This record gives sequence, structure tokens and C-alpha cells, in this order.
Amino acid sequence: MIKIGLVGVGHLGKIHLSQIKYLSDVYHLVGFYDSNEEVRQQIAQTHGITAFDSVEQLIEASDALDIVTPTVTHFEIAKKALQHTKPIFIEKPITRTSQEAEFLVKLAEEAGVTVQVGHVERFNPAFLALKEVTLKPSFIEVHRLAQWNPRGTDVSVVLDLMIHDIDIVLRIVNSEVRRISANGVAVISTTPDIANARIEFTNGCVANLTASRISMKNMRKMRIFQPHAYVSVDFLDKKTEIFSISDTAPEIPLFQFTVGDETKYLAVSQPEVPEVNAIREELLSFAQAIETKSDPPVTILDALKSIRVAQEIMERIMPE
Repeated sequence: MIKIGLVGVGHLGKIHLSQIKYLSDVYHLVGFYDSNEEVRQQIAQTHGITAFDSVEQLIEASDALDIVTPTVTHFEIAKKALQHTKPIFIEKPITRTSQEAEFLVKLAEEAGVTVQVGHVERFNPAFLALKEVTLKPSFIEVHRLAQWNPRGTDVSVVLDLMIHDIDIVLRIVNSEVRRISANGVAVISTTPDIANARIEFTNGCVANLTASRISMKNMRKMRIFQPHAYVSVDFLDKKTEIFSISDTAPEIPLFQFTVGDETKYLAVSQPEVPEVNAIREELLSFAQAIETKSDPPVTILDALKSIRVAQEIMERIMPE
């Protein structure tokens, strides 16, 4: 049983709270801390859990920490926990800058503890459905659009939304970044609210990412194009489809066509999408990584790679 402390009980923090309580055979929630005293009192009374008066007190009382606070606070809280050699789960993005992330990597290595970062789309059922699918992308197109919500505007849309897709793209391409170009504009907040980035990899793959938090509708779609196949992943509707071309007729072809003297067939398949709660799964994997002393599914080095790309995108959008 891992004695875990929760830092931050805002919108996402409340979800983490409910999932930690659900995983009662894995975690013992020793309590929580939130900088808002009124919120602390309300949550403590509503859920019957201990509210700590400081992060330091919560760290002392816990075996591990779950950090679900605004991005601008991540670095200082994580630094304190790692200096006390406590494993941490920290929401994405890990920090505001790659320099802060690099410092946390150093602390984590010195402490020798587990650090998992909350890139929750890794646990999205639609993405998990691709677990047994061979992906060799040549081109990736991503749209992550959201209606306006003041929550998350302490950072740009690149760190707020696009960071999800940066992580996924880096995961499936598995190649060094060769060049990045980007543009964006601040429409409502003081940082970019809509952005587009083109990431070129050394293996030839190109990813085109668009993120907006001022859209009229919500969309979280990724389209992966590779030789003889097109993969569509809908993170919002939890749906995955694979369109593939083959020389032999499938059981139910969409249509057939001729290339030269050869007949080709196009078919669509829908891999099984597991019915899982993504946040529950990532918290469970964090506990397993602690207990087995193994790497979590999303390591601090994964998060560092993502924040480096995100920072370069921001520099392209807002050059000094």
C-alpha cells in the first residue's frame, strides 16, 4: 500500500482524488494540499480527508506525491518532493521550460525514485487500440481543438493542448527531430491561443500539428499515413480505424482498383478499443512502477523530450 499525497484539487485534481480513492487496494490517500484555503476546507469536509497546511507537511507524511497543480507551480513542488526522495506523479506539461525539466531530471537521478508524467493520451483507449499495430508513419496530421475555457491559460496552447500530441508523435515516430517551423497567435489570452507546427524528423516523417483553444467545437483527431495504410485515431470519441491496401481481397473490401496490371483492394478494420479509464490506468501504472522499481510508461525523459520540442515551437512563434 502506497501512502500518497495529492497536491491540487482543482478540476483535474478532483478527478485524481476520485481515482485514488477508487484504487484503495493500491493507494492510501494520506491527505491533500491546495493553496486555496477555502477549497481546502470544502474538500476536507466533503470527502472526509485530511487537508495539510503546506506542501512540505504533505511531503513528510507521504510515500509518494501526485502533483495536479497549474503548470507554473510544477517545478517548485516537484523539486521539494525529489529533494525528499519521494516518487512523484506530475501532470503534463512537466514544467514551463526545458531548463526546469532538465533540473528535475538531475534531481530524479540523484534521488533514484520513480517519476511519471501525466501525458494521459498514452492511456486513451483509442491509442491503446494500436498496441499490436505496426506503425511506420510517413506523415501525421493532428487537430486538437477546444472551446474556450479560462482553465489552462497560465501557459500557451502549445503547453496546454499541443503537448499531448507532441508526446504521442515523438512516441510513434521514434526518430530525432531535424527541423521545426511554427506559427500562432494570441487572440484572447497573453500567449498563443491557436498554433500550428510542422515537425520534420531525420527518418523523413513529417508531422503537422494544429492546436486551438478558441474553437467552436471540440476535436482531438490524429491521422497517420504510412505505406499501404492510413490510421485514424479519434481521442475524443475513443474510436480507431485502419484503412489498408492489399493485393488479396479481404472479406469485406471497401472497393477495388487497378494499378497497372494489378488489382488492389482497400479494406477498413477497427481494432478493439478497451474500456478503460485513462487517468485510473496511469495512476495504477505509477504504483506498479514504484513497487517493481521499473520505468513507468511515461518517463521523465519522455517528458523532457516533449517540453524541448514544445519550447522550440514557442520560440518559432514568439522569437525574442
